[in-house]
Amino acid sequence: QVQLVVSGGGLVQTGGSLRLSCAASGRAISDSTITWFRQVPGKEREFVAGVRDSGGSSYADSVQGRFTISRDITKNTVVLQMNTLKPEDTAAYTCALRIGYRITPVASEYDYWGQGTQVTVSS
Repeated sequence: QVQLVVSGGGLVQTGGSLRLSCAASGRAISDSTITWFRQVPGKEREFVAGVRDSGGSSYADSVQGRFTISRDITKNTVVLQMNTLKPEDTAAYTCALRIGYRITPVASEYDYWGQGTQVTVSS
């Protein structure tokens, strides 16, 4: 059984940094696509960044240059490093795993989900 455990998040001021982790069990991340999504109440879930089996990554335009997604294969964990945070980054963040080798921004194409963690950026 695949499980994703999300950690990190919290409250930070504008311009600050936070680090989110997504620890997977039951399937190797090196054989999967792992993607971070975020959601604000009343809005659709939004693609943030993803990393595929080969290590290739993709970012939403809104976070490009500020966020970095990386993998620790030995720990089977994906990390989202978020720098230069803005108030508009405030959302509930979660990771998702897709048994496939393409990063897609479509949430319904992901097979497993972690729990959410709140990120709040104060102005």
